[in-house]
Amino acid sequence: MTDGNAEPEISDSLKTFGEVVKTFRKRARLTQEEYAQRVRYSVQTVSSIEQGRRFPSAEFVERAEEVLDAFGVIRAAAKHVARQPGLASWFQKWAKLETEALCLYTYENRLIPGLLQIEPHARTLFEERIPPLSDDEIEEKLLARVERQALLTGRPNTAYNFIIEENVLRRQTGGSEAHREQIEHILRMSERRNIEVQVMPGDRGHHAGLGGPLQLLETEDNRWFAYCEAQRGGLLFADAKEVGILQMRYARMRTQALTLEDSQSLLRRMRGAT
Repeated sequence: MTDGNAEPEISDSLKTFGEVVKTFRKRARLTQEEYAQRVRYSVQTVSSIEQGRRFPSAEFVERAEEVLDAFGVIRAAAKHVARQPGLASWFQKWAKLETEALCLYTYENRLIPGLLQIEPHARTLFEERIPPLSDDEIEEKLLARVERQALLTGRPNTAYNFIIEENVLRRQTGGSEAHREQIEHILRMSERRNIEVQVMPGDRGHHAGLGGPLQLLETEDNRWFAYCEAQRGGLLFADAKEVGILQMRYARMRTQALTLEDSQSLLRRMRGAT
């Protein structure tokens, strides 16, 4: 995923944590409005957490524990919350599959793929989101992105291939210095044995990926899945026929993009131009 923004699905552990907080709040005889003021969060945030619709930040847990004098119960309950924060509900299943992948292929024509984004680049994307995110939501999403990126170094036996449109790589998200650092980071990652980065040249009049962003992966039991994302949602494909069509498109794109060597050469020129 590159930039999803929906709230994650409710899990039993989130609902349980919310009930624990609500029980201690009522024990303290505080309304949501009174409690929200004491923990310095909005009433909407408190309500969402109590209903199990929002992941509690570490800061919220500590403030709740202190304000409600909860004997360590809230802190202990937070350790068992199972939902990964910062990831949109439609992306949850794909994110789980990523952790089991033998290979992962990504084509992007909108943004630098999330797995390759540096912090200043990602922060700019989240800070400029419409509708705006709160500071806590921004930090939560940044943390989730960093945790996902550990896949690239934590799974050295997984093969990664990225095809990125040239115009995406030239967009100076976060400013010229952040852009130079972003290109440098992509170059460093492309030097790893298990990571390939190809650039789809801007002067390519037509190629097989014009239908939009695309991700493919193969799991350890040799099953293939595909994922396509739009502005407000994503689609996970498991049907062999549908996945096969997308595999054909991606295979063609790998021949239409610049070679690995030419892609690195272009990235070096981009780095020097910023």
